[in-house]
This record gives sequence, structure tokens and C-alpha cells, in this order.
Amino acid sequence: MLDIKFIRENKDLVKHAAEVKRLEFDVEKLIEVDDKRKELQQKFDEKRAFQNSQGALLTKKETAEDEKKKILADLAKVKEEMKEAEAELKKVISEWQKLMISVPNIPDISVPEGEPGADNKEVKKWGTIPQFDFTPKSHIEIMENLNMVDLERGTKVAGFRGYFLKNDGVLLSFAVWQAAFDHFLAKEFTPIIVPSLVKREILLGTGYLPQGEEDLYKTPDSEYLAGTAEVATMGMHSDEVLDKKDLPKKYLAFSPCFRREAGAHGKDVKGLIRVHEFFKVEQVILCEASHEESVKYHEELNRNTEEFIEKLGIPYHTVINCGGDLGLGQVKKYDIELWVPGENTYREIGSTSYFHDFQSRRLNIRYKDDNGKLKFVHSLNSTAIPTPRILVSLVENYQQADDSVKIPKVLQKYMDGKEKISK
Repeated sequence: MLDIKFIRENKDLVKHAAEVKRLEFDVEKLIEVDDKRKELQQKFDEKRAFQNSQGALLTKKETAEDEKKKILADLAKVKEEMKEAEAELKKVISEWQKLMISVPNIPDISVPEGEPGADNKEVKKWGTIPQFDFTPKSHIEIMENLNMVDLERGTKVAGFRGYFLKNDGVLLSFAVWQAAFDHFLAKEFTPIIVPSLVKREILLGTGYLPQGEEDLYKTPDSEYLAGTAEVATMGMHSDEVLDKKDLPKKYLAFSPCFRREAGAHGKDVKGLIRVHEFFKVEQVILCEASHEESVKYHEELNRNTEEFIEKLGIPYHTVINCGGDLGLGQVKKYDIELWVPGENTYREIGSTSYFHDFQSRRLNIRYKDDNGKLKFVHSLNSTAIPTPRILVSLVENYQQADDSVKIPKVLQKYMDGKEKISK
């Protein structure tokens, strides 16, 4: 959420942000409703002030009885007027709030304009794409052949996009998690396991609602299953004032994640690329309200994940997302995409984003600066590693002609020294 004063003073900037992000938002309508809100609030406050002043006169001994009767009649009239004014004010405030949570954050000047998925710009490439002397197989064929996954029974039990990981598929996932925690905790993160079940207001606060509602699972009690550990991690400090000396707060959050993939029914219908239920380790930082700090930590978080992928030895490239691929609250975002031999292309493994005070303003997460002034913290998040998606690139890049799969050296110690997976 942006500050209304900033929005009023930068209408053209907000309009441009909506255009760049390919979002429909009428800033003029918000200003109109805000004007109405302020007008009604002023009228209501004036009536309340009159009510208080007249009420004070009633308690004075010098007020004559005839005057008291007139005051009582005026107060009765004002009371009815206040009921009507309050009802109208509540209606306008509700409309104002709906518009306010739909205001897009302003993209960084370095973000390229373009269409979703088409105009992201490569900024880095790492690793050597493997050249096989045999026809490479897909992760589905590899993992089914090695008894690492059962997609047919997964669908029988969980429905569309269901899966069972088995045997070395399970052990490989645990090895990735353990290696990830070793790597990221060396960066001075605090490890936490967070709830997947979250309240609506926390999803609103992080910016996943209202736009992303169709992709969320909802309980009968109107709670939601989150698609990333970032949501609960940000909610942990909602309505809190943090000590500046404790900033930055750096969390490594683990949780099961759930996504309906409502807009992707025709994409990746087979295999482990796009599933409804998965696990993710997420980096989250809360820092001082400084653009320079946000930019610094944004680069740092993204590099953390790049380093881990390099330890796994999987070729990747990093792209800066164009405006059309930015979410409502994101100022700037990188995607790291891993090479998938079976598709002869790169596929996203995780994103790194910063938000300035967009999320913290909604969630009311503040700190006192050196002068005692309250400020909203800046927030950032980045995928550390998701499973089972990482297994797709891992087994495809390390597949061998004899149908075995080499295990990256960094993972071998978590699999009892095993060097490959074979029948």
C-alpha cells in the first residue's frame, strides 16, 4: 500500500506504474473517493465537536432551563444527523480501502517495460549446458524408471497434479533441504518453520489479495493455505514496532505451500514442474526504510540462491522481470531459471523481490529511527529452494547413458556417501 499523500502528489507516476504492470487501476477515481472521504469526515467531526460543546453547556449551573431544553432538542437532531453521516462515511471508507489496496507499487527505473513472459531480460548466465551422447530423457521417465516418483497413484489420491515421491526421490529432497539450510544459515539467517494456514488480512497485507484469490485454497472458516512461507513470516511482525538495532531481521522460513495454479490448466500438466502442493525454503528480510538498503539486500538475496545452484552444478541464467511480470507490490524482481535438458530451455526455480514499505504499511510493521520517528520497514523476499521442482533440473542434467543419475557432490554426504542413483 502506498501513502495517500504520495499518491495524490504523484498521480502520473501511479498511472504509469499501472500501465507498466499491465494492471487496471483508476487513480482519478481514488482521488475522487478520497476527496469525498475527507469531506464527510470533516462534516462528521464538526457535528461531534458541536455535540461535545453543547453537552458541556448542559453541565454548567449557569445554563438556564429554557436554554437546556433547546440544547437537548439540538442534540437529538444532531444525533440523528450523525447516524446518517456515519453510515455514509463508513460506505465511502469501505470503497476507499478497496481502491487503496489495489494501488500498484512504483517499479524501479531499471525495470524494463514489456509483456509478461516475453520481455524479461537476461542479466547473467552460468554453467555449461550438458551435451549428451544419447537422447536425454524427461524427469518423468527418469524418475519413474528409477522408482523415485509415482504420478499415477498421486493423481488417484490427490487428483490433478498429485504425486508420490518415493525412495531416492524422497532422500534426494531431504538432501537438498539439508544442503540448503547449511548454505543459507551460513549467511546469518534465523531459521523458522511457519504456518501454511493464514488469515485473510495477512494475505492482504503481503499483497497476494485481492488479485491472487483464484490461485489460493480457502478453508470453510475463511482462512487460506499460503503459496509461500513469505506470507506467514511477514505476518509474524504485523502491528509491531521493532528496535532499529535489531534490523535487518533475516529469516530462513520453511513451510509446505499450496497453489491451485488456476490460470495454468494447460501448462505442465505432467510431472513435477507445476504441482498443487510442494515445499519451499524462503529468504525474508526486514530492513531500514532506505532504497539503498533494499537494493543492497535484493542483490545479496539473489546471489545467495545463485551460489546454492552453483554448488548443485546446474546451469542457470538470471533475468530481470519486465513490468508486465511484476506483481502489485514488487518494485523489482529477478528470476533464476535452471536449464531443463528435456525441454531444451530454462525454467524458473525462484524469484527475488523487494517492496520498499508496500507490505509493511499494510501490515503496520514499523521501527523508530535515531530521532525517535516511526517509520515503516522495507521488506524483501527470495526463494531459497523449492521441492520437488528442483528435482526436475537436477535429475535431467545429471542423467547418464545407463539410465542412472549422478548425485551432485554437495548432496552426497546427506545420502550416506552415495554417488549415483540406479536400479
